[in-house]
Amino acid sequence: MNEQMTEPNVAQFNHPHHKRTAIIKLFQRTMFMLLGAILAAVGLEIFLVPNNIIDGGITGISIILAHVTGLKLGIFLFLLNVPFLLFGYKQNGKTFALSTLFSIVVLSIASTLLIPVPGITNDPLLAAVFGGIIVGIGVGLIIRNGGTSDGTEVIAVLISKKSPWSVGQVVMFFNLFILGGAGFVFGWNHAMYSLIAYFIAFKMIDVTINGFEETKSIWIISDQYREIGDAMLSRLGRGVTYLQGEGAFTGDEKKVVFSVISRLEEAKLKTLVEEIDSNAFLAIGSVAEVRGGRFKKQNIH
Repeated sequence: MNEQMTEPNVAQFNHPHHKRTAIIKLFQRTMFMLLGAILAAVGLEIFLVPNNIIDGGITGISIILAHVTGLKLGIFLFLLNVPFLLFGYKQNGKTFALSTLFSIVVLSIASTLLIPVPGITNDPLLAAVFGGIIVGIGVGLIIRNGGTSDGTEVIAVLISKKSPWSVGQVVMFFNLFILGGAGFVFGWNHAMYSLIAYFIAFKMIDVTINGFEETKSIWIISDQYREIGDAMLSRLGRGVTYLQGEGAFTGDEKKVVFSVISRLEEAKLKTLVEEIDSNAFLAIGSVAEVRGGRFKKQNIH
């Protein structure tokens, strides 16, 4: 009886259509990681490195070591990052480790091949800005598709588990020392340009992963919840969900209006709620990702 029940599920899982879809998605992820690693190499070798500007993490250490020793950057990118694959494998599994290995190998090879290509600009500010943008987009593509090109985040996760610091705090702590080291090697002006490049790359990674249009979740508690919900549907084109709530102090039952909007609609929402109920409780938070449901915006007439 059990065997007969499980056979359709196995057959469905091994269906040629599912296998083909999985292969297509794997190919797409691989191509995006390939593109991301090449872009990161371009940002490093054509913008940052020729102007003695570094990025954060293992990449920054690799740039400093390549400058001091005279060896190729790609060698240090590979040698310093590969040991972290062992930590990444234990923590995130084989898929993550293989994706990261692929990204590191492509980044190392592309960096080596781009060494003969002259830098586009000698202006350190332009190099920091455009180098940071290109590196950020490249690394963002790699992370968005399941890999990473820098082992700092892997070790930061391990340290955060055994310390009171978050992953972001550990990464920032590392990068302060790395960017400070650039001051002793390249001079403090270049260290400050490196800080600009790092900040821009950090922001571009976030934009590449999450998109340009930031999503917001909203929670509204009001006696006029129905009017607010109808107004959001007609004036914002956003669907809402009514949740049942209860005040902990009074025990009164309350309706909670929940919805997801874009960042550009935030100001209009605040005005809308203020018009209907100026005493309404309104909470707005950032959302990393939205899938499924009816998030797609409806037409407003």
